[in-house]
Amino acid sequence: MQPTVRKPAPTSDVISVTKMHGSCNDFVVVDRRTADIEGLHEFARWACNRRTGIGADGLIAIESSATADVRMRIVNADGSEAEMCGNGIRCAARWLDEAGEGSRFRFETAAGIVSTEIVSREPEYLVRVTMGTPRFTAVTMPFPDETRIVDLGNTHVVIFRARIDDVELAMLATRLQTAKDFPNGTNVHVAVPEEGTLRVRHWERGVGLTPACGTGAVAAAAAAIDAKKLASPVDVVVPGGRLVVEWDGRGAASLTGPAARVFDTRVRVEVGAAI
Repeated sequence: MQPTVRKPAPTSDVISVTKMHGSCNDFVVVDRRTADIEGLHEFARWACNRRTGIGADGLIAIESSATADVRMRIVNADGSEAEMCGNGIRCAARWLDEAGEGSRFRFETAAGIVSTEIVSREPEYLVRVTMGTPRFTAVTMPFPDETRIVDLGNTHVVIFRARIDDVELAMLATRLQTAKDFPNGTNVHVAVPEEGTLRVRHWERGVGLTPACGTGAVAAAAAAIDAKKLASPVDVVVPGGRLVVEWDGRGAASLTGPAARVFDTRVRVEVGAAI
């Protein structure tokens, strides 16, 4: 007879989290420098669930860094990890500013070092992000629209159309996730240049249709500037609000937009359940 092996009972830690959003692209923010979270991706899937968790497009984890002021990791609602997030990093910058850690930061991200600065706190909390240099690659798309592929540390497909609702964005984006040119998937955006503004709809890898995508806004604006459809600065109008992208056509682009704090709460994190 085999002896009975008793597994240790799961223990739990209570941690502080903050719900935030940038142009309605929403996040759960957690400081992993003080909160012990085992299984970050599993925790992100729970936290982002809109029925059983807090509800968000992604989880922002603030961590210590050996190469910058802090490290930011962004985990999508499906548990996959993104290289960078323009809306999320603005939220992280506001969180750190309100925690008394400063108004300018250099973030270590999977897309490289990204710098932020607080532009204003009243009447709107605005953050400016130096996003890196947009790079364009040539890929043949399986549809006739004018399309640009933009690399900002993550990949974006920007489709120019005359009307913003001309494309079944979710269906097209889902098809592109398995295209041979995008082995890691891709973000997809429909862009409509207008006088002085660029209207954009977003589909984010790992999230789906979303009210805003910071790196996507920069990719779309850079593509419009490069194609001489618009001049910098570009007002980017997205379903979740308005963002401003500046790019001189050569160096790093910048993104300025709001960061909103929704609420702070404490949640119980189960640990030890898999022992």
